[in-house]
Amino acid sequence: MQILNTLYVTVPESYLRLENDTLRVEVEKEIKLRVPLHHLGSVVCFGHVGISAPLMHRLADDGIALVLLDDRGRFKARLEGRVTGNVLLRHAQHQRTGDGGFALSVAKACIAGKIRNSRQMLLRGAREAKSEQDSARLTRGADDLAASLRALPGATDLDVVRGVEGDAARKYFEGLALLVRADLRSSFPMDARSRRPPRDRLNALLSFIYSMWMNDCRSACEAAGLDPQLGFLHAMRPGRAALALDLMEEFRPLADRLALSLINRNQIEPGGFAEREGGAVMLEGDARKAVVVAYQERKQEALTHPLLSEAIPLGIVPLVQARLLARAVRGDTDGYMPFLVR
Repeated sequence: MQILNTLYVTVPESYLRLENDTLRVEVEKEIKLRVPLHHLGSVVCFGHVGISAPLMHRLADDGIALVLLDDRGRFKARLEGRVTGNVLLRHAQHQRTGDGGFALSVAKACIAGKIRNSRQMLLRGAREAKSEQDSARLTRGADDLAASLRALPGATDLDVVRGVEGDAARKYFEGLALLVRADLRSSFPMDARSRRPPRDRLNALLSFIYSMWMNDCRSACEAAGLDPQLGFLHAMRPGRAALALDLMEEFRPLADRLALSLINRNQIEPGGFAEREGGAVMLEGDARKAVVVAYQERKQEALTHPLLSEAIPLGIVPLVQARLLARAVRGDTDGYMPFLVR
């Protein structure tokens, strides 16, 4: 299986062209990169990137998704060829969204996975903390998330599930700031999660990594034959990949772990960010490239899947989870099992 099958174009004013069976990247008419099309599953462009019409046609013909994001990593558009997948599975998915009991069970599973993985982050941080005060605060945060997990099974509708998730997220992000190295906290402060736009460097970094995870989760849904716009936890909205957002919930702590690793190892420095008008903070230039490379490398790392009981690359896990979700939709399994980090 290919893991490194997404090309991320982050350099402003880049231009993408078709050259025989190769995608060519130019910056100021200078060729910077050539990538054989058969190596690609998708192309993701950040900000102002030009694309030739012949290349767009070829990507559509070859089933290679073209995703356009703005400078902040927010979704703008997606170009795809003919829809593939099992129409019977999509029909079952549409029926399942009307089944309140099933939708509630999937939503609970997704949020249980997110809270449990978030709790593991705080517990690990408490064990590795350099001060007793930080360790105690992280342990209290983990205990709060344990209480959220205990409350989740009793949720009677989706609004209650969302309420439990929102409360758990607030407690988690209070602890997340303590996982930043003490000497770097003044440069990477975080009072709470902020987005659209992010208001500090850590939030900007999280948003950027989340956007890459989101693209992979959407691709995983499509590869499994599911409709990425028809979710169970997230409400349907025009242009919103609700199911991909559902699937992504359990992976957010993994994105957070990468962000913290980049900061604590000085792979991302304060100078890699810029503050825009209105207080928005943006990841820029070489810092973006460093995050993309680190993300692709992290996808290569093997970890043990709790259900399969075997080691697989992290980049394959969204595909595995999408297929598990498809089995639950078809009724082949008794519910959906989220991915749990050990």
